Amino acid sequence: MGRKNHTEKNFDELIGEDGIPLDAIYDIHHAENIAKNFKNILEEVGEDPEREGLLKTPIRAAGSMQYLTQGYKLNPEAMLRKAIFKEKYSQMVIVKDIELYSLCEHHILPFFGKAHVAYIPDGRVVGLSKIPRVVDAFARRLQIQERLTDQIRDCIQNVLDPLGVAVVIEAQHLCMQMRGVQKQHSTTTTSSFTGEFLKNEKTRQEFISLVKSGRH
Repeated sequence: MGRKNHTEKNFDELIGEDGIPLDAIYDIHHAENIAKNFKNILEEVGEDPEREGLLKTPIRAAGSMQYLTQGYKLNPEAMLRKAIFKEKYSQMVIVKDIELYSLCEHHILPFFGKAHVAYIPDGRVVGLSKIPRVVDAFARRLQIQERLTDQIRDCIQNVLDPLGVAVVIEAQHLCMQMRGVQKQHSTTTTSSFTGEFLKNEKTRQEFISLVKSGRH
């Protein structure tokens, strides 16, 4: 191994501080390129990237950007296939209040909230922890909420081939709250259905009722 340059050393320190190992999510060469661009941005907005408080900001921001967009390196369908089990259970399975964090592709500002996901098995079920992982894999990309909702739905439908899939996402968008119309308390809700959830209003309403249950 050759001697690390100053940027590589700073990046290692960042990961060490956060307790996150340098693994497949973090690519040091990509980080260096991203950091150069962040440094240019700091200069363009009128800052001095050489002052003490900003010396490590470009590489920190580069590491953050790689983490927040790690979904491009993940395969959600492969995640599901690793935990599929044969089971005769045929009632609704719902995982609700899944926290999600994503970046709006229009302004690179965060949107965040909760996803509620349900499916009706047709001879196969999936490990429950895999559904939040699918949500994260698609959310950790540059996104719009509408597409994210459909991608989660399609992934579960394609892999499990259940009798139906339902996805509802409720999120707040900082591109609306920090800039533009600046409506701090607005929430955006999107929904997407397949199979029984799409055809059967009673099934769809049961899902919505379960999502709302337990709320004050």
